[in-house]
Amino acid sequence: MPQKQAFEIPLDMPTTHGAFCERLACCLHGIDMAEIKAGSSVVVLGGGVIGLLTVQLARLAGATTVILSTRQQAKRKLAEELGATASVDPSEGDLIAAIAGPRGLVPGGVDVVIECAGVAATVEQSTRLAKAGGTVVILGVMAQGETVRIEPFDILFRELRVLGSFINPFTHRRAADLVASGAINVEKLISRRITLEEAPEVIRNPPAAGEVKVLVVATPG
Repeated sequence: MPQKQAFEIPLDMPTTHGAFCERLACCLHGIDMAEIKAGSSVVVLGGGVIGLLTVQLARLAGATTVILSTRQQAKRKLAEELGATASVDPSEGDLIAAIAGPRGLVPGGVDVVIECAGVAATVEQSTRLAKAGGTVVILGVMAQGETVRIEPFDILFRELRVLGSFINPFTHRRAADLVASGAINVEKLISRRITLEEAPEVIRNPPAAGEVKVLVVATPG
């Protein structure tokens, strides 16, 4: 690989932690684009590894309210352990009302919404959760050619910033430093470790409920 793409990490850092640097670099780029200010309110849509890393980064960026939306209870619980101030199950009712409605967690909407699931439903929810003048960052990846229904007048009238964040330009070094320093907790995101021989069977099957990240660890020899 090109030398410019190699970044040194401490020798005493577990290699399994180093495996998160690329994913974290992608999240970090999205956080940079969101321009989160101290005291901001943030909603993260999606409770996978990207969403759970984004929750932690949002808190580090200064957000005092960070809400995670995901259907799986285990991931909502983990998000709150990692810094989310609240979590919501979108399958239990009207997510927009639960967060941005008059009696919601943040009436009127939040400063920043970061979409991390990469599905049509959450992309469509994202603009409706942001307050007037708020920012929406699309970090999740939908398949090329897929479309969603969004009301352009709503974006215009409420002056929303809707941004796309793609991959991880110039954020690898910072991501590696965040993992090495322990500022980002990656150990709690490792659901299990498997051998290379076990990998094909795991890949063939859907993840277990609440599973975040399965790491393939090659055995010596």
